[in-house]
Amino acid sequence: MSGAEPSCNSENERAMLRLYSVAANTFTETIRQPIYGVILLATVILLILNVSLAAFTLDDDNKLLLDLGLSTLLLSGLFLAAFSAAGVLSREIDNKTVLTVVSKPISRPTFLLGKFLGLIAALAVQFYLNTLVFILTVRHGVLDYSSKPWDSPVLTFGIGATLCALVIGACCNYFYGFDFPGTVVAIFSPLLTFAVLLVGKFGKEWEVIPWGSQYIGGQVLIAAFLVWLVVVVMTSVAVAASTRCGQMATLLICTVVLGLGIVSDYALGRHEATSTLALGVYRLLPNVGPFWVIDGLHAGKDQTAIPLAYVGYATSYALLLTSGILGLAVAAFQRREVG
Repeated sequence: MSGAEPSCNSENERAMLRLYSVAANTFTETIRQPIYGVILLATVILLILNVSLAAFTLDDDNKLLLDLGLSTLLLSGLFLAAFSAAGVLSREIDNKTVLTVVSKPISRPTFLLGKFLGLIAALAVQFYLNTLVFILTVRHGVLDYSSKPWDSPVLTFGIGATLCALVIGACCNYFYGFDFPGTVVAIFSPLLTFAVLLVGKFGKEWEVIPWGSQYIGGQVLIAAFLVWLVVVVMTSVAVAASTRCGQMATLLICTVVLGLGIVSDYALGRHEATSTLALGVYRLLPNVGPFWVIDGLHAGKDQTAIPLAYVGYATSYALLLTSGILGLAVAAFQRREVG
């Protein structure tokens, strides 16, 4: 028995190495896709435009800015998950390049899980960068009237980090042949992080303030984390759909699932006690309601708080949903003809 243990451990190590290799390759491939850079840039532009769009309300402009920002993060993650999953999975199946992987000692479940983990890592980088931009836009705030001053530190450090990343990425691509999207993301991540840290030390007129005193509260960051959980669930849906469908069909399935998840409480939840069909569909569909808490944070006159226990329950729910959907994806991929 003792002689069999090293062999078992060695086999587990080889399996983990295969999983890591597939995930690392998927992460690099996803970052280098042109659609990744396009969606990242489009999301940044939309988050900036939200500052102006939120001014057209007769109620709370800053609350609308939070709603628009979190909605932009969610839709950006949805589109990127669908397009990226189709790019790294369904395209490989259609081109039969997946044969070079599954013909080796890599099982189909390992291959699919590696693809999912690589996609999640790439989407986490995108979500992190967009969240930093979201923090800067909320710190800038809505310009309620034309005479209200711009937030100079936000504009200086934010635009400076973006331009530096684009210029350095273009130079590295031109002179050394580096991949442009991957290089820009690698440079933009630390630069924008440093920019956000610097902004936190200055007020809108460059006065020195206690660090982070004019940032959004931790509760809004928790709300953003819950939105990230929705993106994780939708990524598993995109991976499952990509085992059988192409790019546009994957996007359509993800959009329908997200839309049904948003309205499930209103359309199905109130009928679960009187309809068996409504109860069954309500239990099967991913419910987005528990993850969208920004309205509850600003309900009434006093801000409410999200308990850590609620975050734990929501995280567990998202992980269970993701595990179940990935199980369906593995079953679909096992029967998929790739030769």
